[in-house]
Amino acid sequence: MELRELRSFCAAAKLRSISKAAEQLGMGQPTVTMHIKKLEKEFGVALFDRVKRPIQLTLAGAALAELAVPLVEGLDNLVVRTTQAEEVGPVRLAATTDIIPHTLLLAVRAFLLSHPHIHLHIRSETRREVLQMVRDGEVDLGLVPGAESGADIEFEGLFAYERVLITPQGHPLAKEPLTSLAQIARWPLILMRQGSYTRTILEEEFRRRGLSYEIVVELDSMDTIKRYVAVGMGISVGPGLAIDPEDTEKLGITSMATLLPVEQAGVVTLRRKALSAPAQSFMSVMRDTLAAISTVSGYGMSRGR
Repeated sequence: MELRELRSFCAAAKLRSISKAAEQLGMGQPTVTMHIKKLEKEFGVALFDRVKRPIQLTLAGAALAELAVPLVEGLDNLVVRTTQAEEVGPVRLAATTDIIPHTLLLAVRAFLLSHPHIHLHIRSETRREVLQMVRDGEVDLGLVPGAESGADIEFEGLFAYERVLITPQGHPLAKEPLTSLAQIARWPLILMRQGSYTRTILEEEFRRRGLSYEIVVELDSMDTIKRYVAVGMGISVGPGLAIDPEDTEKLGITSMATLLPVEQAGVVTLRRKALSAPAQSFMSVMRDTLAAISTVSGYGMSRGR
């Protein structure tokens, strides 16, 4: 018994016509007739009473139709849904909180313009959590600052970024050359929550140099941090990719490229995992969009818009 034979039988059973079944299936009438005769030979019973018009199911034919019609329809629906999944997604993404509102937004905006029918699912997590989600298969792609290598994941660098010092306008640190982390450690700090990538690197450097420091505000958003810096609560250190050109109107932005490493940000994927067509499309758009991002001196990053 073959699926095509069952499909011909089910169409004829529903339409009560061999010719209409052939037309619906895009086959010749002799082919549909041959399929049904093969089934009748295999079961050893007649499935249709061909004397009456329109043709009628025999008792055996009715019993087979009751079982086969839902099966064939389910298989056909499976094909349709599988095809749709390759056309509309979803594409599951995770990115760090500093990348979500700035860098990733640029890629998402460009992607939706060219692929409005594909669904995106986006989550914001710490760098460590993003990497773990990629490893666990919870997301297709992870966008993180800092290169990452491992036997189980692959990293593709998309753009370089530097860290910047963020101060209120007119702050003493904005007026003097920035040559040492000790200059920063003596001021109240407003930083991302513990475990965020730039904060981890900054605190490691403070400890390595034996510097004391005070964190007065911990937040989950660089945009909110910039607001608290602007009102004079303290200063901050963050990735240049979180700085918008208009921030220089309210804040002092100073490159820290000589004090903290300039790194690559990029996308991480599970090694040897086959990405869906929508995920590959998003990767392609992201590469093209983020290629426009480059490190510049002065305030950190410039962005293609």
